[in-house]
Amino acid sequence: MPTPPLAGGPTGPAALRPLIDTVLTALHDGATLRGGPLPAGGPDTVTPRTRTATHPLIPDHGTGPHHALRNLVTALAAGAADPAHPHCAAHLHTPPLALAAAADLAASALNPSMDSWDQAPAASALEADLTTALAAEIYPHTPSPDAVITTGGTEANQLALLLARERHGPVQTICGTNAHHSVTRAAWLLGLPEPVAVPAPTGTLDLAALDEALTELHRPLLVVATAGTTDTGEIDPLDAIADLCATHGAELHIDAAYGGPLLFSPTHRTLLHGLDRAHSVTLDLHKLGWQPASAGLLAVPERHHLTPLHHHAPYLNADDDTEAGLPDLLGRSLRTTRRPDALKIAVTLQALGRTGLAELIDRTLATAHHLADLVTKNPTLDLYDRPTISTVLLRPTGADDHTVATVRRTLLQRGHAVLGRAHAEGRLWLKATLLNPHTTPQDLQTLLDLISDTTADLITGTTDLPAGITDFPGTTADLPAGTTADLPAGTTTDLLTQPPATPTATHPTPHPTESDTPR
Repeated sequence: MPTPPLAGGPTGPAALRPLIDTVLTALHDGATLRGGPLPAGGPDTVTPRTRTATHPLIPDHGTGPHHALRNLVTALAAGAADPAHPHCAAHLHTPPLALAAAADLAASALNPSMDSWDQAPAASALEADLTTALAAEIYPHTPSPDAVITTGGTEANQLALLLARERHGPVQTICGTNAHHSVTRAAWLLGLPEPVAVPAPTGTLDLAALDEALTELHRPLLVVATAGTTDTGEIDPLDAIADLCATHGAELHIDAAYGGPLLFSPTHRTLLHGLDRAHSVTLDLHKLGWQPASAGLLAVPERHHLTPLHHHAPYLNADDDTEAGLPDLLGRSLRTTRRPDALKIAVTLQALGRTGLAELIDRTLATAHHLADLVTKNPTLDLYDRPTISTVLLRPTGADDHTVATVRRTLLQRGHAVLGRAHAEGRLWLKATLLNPHTTPQDLQTLLDLISDTTADLITGTTDLPAGITDFPGTTADLPAGTTADLPAGTTTDLLTQPPATPTATHPTPHPTESDTPR
């Protein structure tokens, strides 16, 4: 076999072009085979089918580049949960823009490593300019804001706690019960005290409870607020939280991984009022920024706040090289080798501009409000609340939690829809996280019809249930012995022990904060 060609260099593009054509054909063929937002049949069907299609992964003799690409990419696409499908709306899992994916190809082909200037001369300059520009969007009134690229919100939140620890020692973190799980995990990883969890009974951090916690605690404090919660997409009262932090001498980190891009929308940026008062901010553009993962950032109001990240490795940032003018990149991340994720972000921002990005954001949020309108008008469905960003919670009217969970799994099993799950107000809800700006009103109506029809099928017993579930609806008493052990991964028995809810004749009273306009 001849030596395989490389992706870079003058001959790289010629080698890539036919391979890319094979990949694009395989992506098309796989999506056609799938025929929906995800493959039908669940893991018991998808896993063996994928393994059969891709076996053996390490043959004695290679099959050649085109065969391998066609085989594995087709199998991956056929078995994908495709966020570009309007009914794939479970998570903060965005459909990436084509131009961003194309830029990512260039990053892969050139393969700069962002840990020393001599591995990434132009990429390091581009990253420095991009991070400064994005930090200035968050902190427009400080002289030298800065940001570092991260793998996403989890890494950015960990960095925020690390920087606070380096400033003040073992800080006590305070966050709402609505905060992302990465906050607690970061405290554990960094050897910090377990975060104090403040109630968030309406989905946002309770200010009175936060004031009480800040009054009672005496060690250095770091409050973590959330701008775009994972479950409901709600935004904590940022300005009021910043006021309390100022009163009590606490620092503030805002996890705006989901909601941060609202800054680019003149229509919706007021939802983030007070964001610039934080000591650090998490931003994640592989959510409401339509980037391929990963594309996270941690922003700070002053560049020197990042100084604790500095690290010295003589082969990468020797003192005399730095003194001679070679940029020191090791202080830009806790990682060593890392990809030039700035490229795809920069391409997107330059191609779309502020107005183009604002249009995508506004269109996506309008779609979420339209879905909420459709749910409100449907007598068989309940709406939790008007969406703050683009997350809509709904459930079949009169259903118990077991019913809601089974509807979700049945839609997955059939390959009809990918919906998330969230607990709010003591009940389980179906979660639609809308991030696809191409979703149409008809797509939304079809999704609601799927939910209603699936619910009706389950109640009348006219459908096959997901693997391991042999009765519907009811409690564990209605299930054969041992059934709960066969439920899909992640199912908890509390979903099977809820008493059936009493059906209501009319649509329930809206959530107290419901309004006809975005908050």
